[in-house]
Amino acid sequence: MPNRTSPGPKAARRPKPTDPKIVKLPKQKMAVVISHGDPNVVGAKVFPALYGAVYTHKFALKKAGKETFKVSPPRARWPDFADTPKVQWTGIWGIPIPANTRSLPQPDPEVPVRIEMWDYGGTVAEILHIGPYSEERPTVQRLHDFIAASGYEIAGVHEEEYLTTPKAKVQKTIIRYPVKKRKKG
Repeated sequence: MPNRTSPGPKAARRPKPTDPKIVKLPKQKMAVVISHGDPNVVGAKVFPALYGAVYTHKFALKKAGKETFKVSPPRARWPDFADTPKVQWTGIWGIPIPANTRSLPQPDPEVPVRIEMWDYGGTVAEILHIGPYSEERPTVQRLHDFIAASGYEIAGVHEEEYLTTPKAKVQKTIIRYPVKKRKKG
């Protein structure tokens, strides 16, 4: 019979995709549309304008024989997320674009697409939410608790990155906040 030995110290648990984490995130040039109102309503105008501008830019680069880019999932910043009724929310919707982009086509004159640099301050806390947007609050609270327990404080607005479409069977959303180390005192 083989000699059984102690397995030693317990191995660390492998993080789950839905575990909150602190990560580095550099500045990012974005194609941006600003909206006011319920995202479920205004998104119908925002997405065609935003994707129209980004994809038209991408295909123009390709046609000109220049280096192109992969279109990343859309993001949105919700500065009123915590304390305003959804019908009054300001949405700052964006899709990453190459750093050398100087202008974007405007597919819908009623929905201007502008260029902004999104600065994350270098460090963000983020968590993957799986499920409907309407059920995000407990996930957001989990992230807030993690930020505080990790010695950080929120240093920017609520942001979401949409990994799936709103019509997906299972919606997946990264929720993030820029953070900074909390001052001791």
